[in-house]
Amino acid sequence: MTMEYPTRQEIGNILKASKTIAVVGLSNNPERTSYMVSKAMQDAGYKIIPVNPTVDTVLGEKAVASLKDLKGHIDIVNVFRRSEHLYDVAKEFLEIDADVFWAQLGLENKDAYDLLKKNDKTVIMNRCIKVEHAMTK
Repeated sequence: MTMEYPTRQEIGNILKASKTIAVVGLSNNPERTSYMVSKAMQDAGYKIIPVNPTVDTVLGEKAVASLKDLKGHIDIVNVFRRSEHLYDVAKEFLEIDADVFWAQLGLENKDAYDLLKKNDKTVIMNRCIKVEHAMTK
């Protein structure tokens, strides 16, 4: 199975319909990409939920240790973990109530993609959510 992602227009529709983004690997260091991207999305009106066992709060939001600790529905899970970790994150993603699995720019994993597609999930990899959001304005 080749990896096919939603079109730019479909991504725009996903971002317009979404309100909550859980960010796996969100750092509390303002110089890290995960922080800068998440801050931009928070400033754009999205609720950001940090998913990182090593921090208490990021961007004023209480962090959870893993996706399984999330409560309620999540629109997008945005992943800032190295590609080799994506499969494990994808397995956890399938255990929660979430719509879109989004791996940040530079991150792709075919096994994770195949697993998620087999379960009829929307998958976006190797795209920056901040850049895509800016293009939908």
